[in-house]
Amino acid sequence: MNQISTKEQVQQRVSQNGKPLPLDKFNWDEETRTFSSRENGLVIDFKGMSSCTFKTGSECIFKTGSYCTFKTGSYCTFDTGYYCTFNTGSDCTFVTGASCTFETESDCKFNTGAACIFITGSHRLIRFTK
Repeated sequence: MNQISTKEQVQQRVSQNGKPLPLDKFNWDEETRTFSSRENGLVIDFKGMSSCTFKTGSECIFKTGSYCTFKTGSYCTFDTGYYCTFNTGSDCTFVTGASCTFETESDCKFNTGAACIFITGSHRLIRFTK
C-alpha cells in the first residue's frame, strides 16, 4: 500500500507500546498528508511514503520516504529519504539521504548524504556519506 487516504490506513502504520495508536490520539489530513499527535513514544512506519508532514511529541521513531517535513520533540530517530526538513528538540538521531535541512537543539547525531544544511545547538556529530 503506497497510498494512505484514511485514518484507519494511517493507524496500521503508527504504533505505541507495540499496539496500533488509537484513532482518537492522532489526526490525519489526507489533503496535506499531515500526521499530527501529541503522543510520545510513537513508531511511525511510512517507509516508501513521500511528501508527508509529521508533528509529534518526543521519543518517536520515523521511517519515511523523501520530501517529508518533521516537527517533533526530543529523543527522536529518523530513517528517511532525501529532501527532508527537520525541526526537532535535542538528542535526536538522523540517517537521511541528501539535500536535507536540519534545525535542532543540542546533542544530535547526523549521518547524511551531501548538500545538507545544519542549524544546530551544541554537541553535534555530523558524518557526510558519498
